[in-house]
Amino acid sequence: MKRRMNNFFKKDGKSFVLAMDHAAMMPSPDLKDPGHVIREAVAGGADGFLTTYGIIKAFQNDFGNAGIIMRADGGISALRKPMNPLSLLYTPEDAVRVGADAMLCMGYPGSTDNEHTLEYLANLCAEAEKLNIPVGAEMLPYGFEKHEGIDTRSVENMSFACRQGAELGADFIKAEFVGGERFREVVDGCYAPILVLGGGKAKSEEEIFANIRGALDAGAKGIIMGRNIYRHENIAAVCAAIAAIVHDDATVDEAMKMLK
Repeated sequence: MKRRMNNFFKKDGKSFVLAMDHAAMMPSPDLKDPGHVIREAVAGGADGFLTTYGIIKAFQNDFGNAGIIMRADGGISALRKPMNPLSLLYTPEDAVRVGADAMLCMGYPGSTDNEHTLEYLANLCAEAEKLNIPVGAEMLPYGFEKHEGIDTRSVENMSFACRQGAELGADFIKAEFVGGERFREVVDGCYAPILVLGGGKAKSEEEIFANIRGALDAGAKGIIMGRNIYRHENIAAVCAAIAAIVHDDATVDEAMKMLK
């Protein structure tokens, strides 16, 4: 299993993963040419990709030596309001068949889908272990639900969610960067490496780089980021700048200079 993890976690124990799984659930016009995005990201230094069964099958030649993490759950559509709960769609055998190095699914502790997502996360971890396939868990307390009087993204809630993902068997965690320097509490409370997610559209490249720098300084082992990269007019350049932050300890100013 460690060998497969090494395809997207490098020798420094850190990873820069480009997320390209959005079009399986929502309209994603910026992903109309996945091959172009993949090639540009590889040229810029992305370590791996979080993507779909379909993209992995169709663009094998474009990934080169980059690691591939396959989205395991889904089955929902933004066309349906409200959307149904997620379902586990693919098995570890499916991942092996298309050449993925790992799988990833959601975990929504505290949400109305609490038992549903946590159960299939645990089942996926157990089944994937049989084939030495690492599993990542995207742990989001309360999912995307809003609850009056509850800070769903508090450091305490995020810390519990990440630790729960590790306890259920996840080999690495995808989580939201919360609390600034206090994110160190989330990291210290979880024995699986944490990669922070990119989230919605950032205001500027400087904001993107500052969030990445802050997460790494607080103990994160890297990032899994999508829209703020593949929407950029120069995907290769922004990937090179992010790779420098993740692997070469570049500052925000140094990363900004790489774009100019």
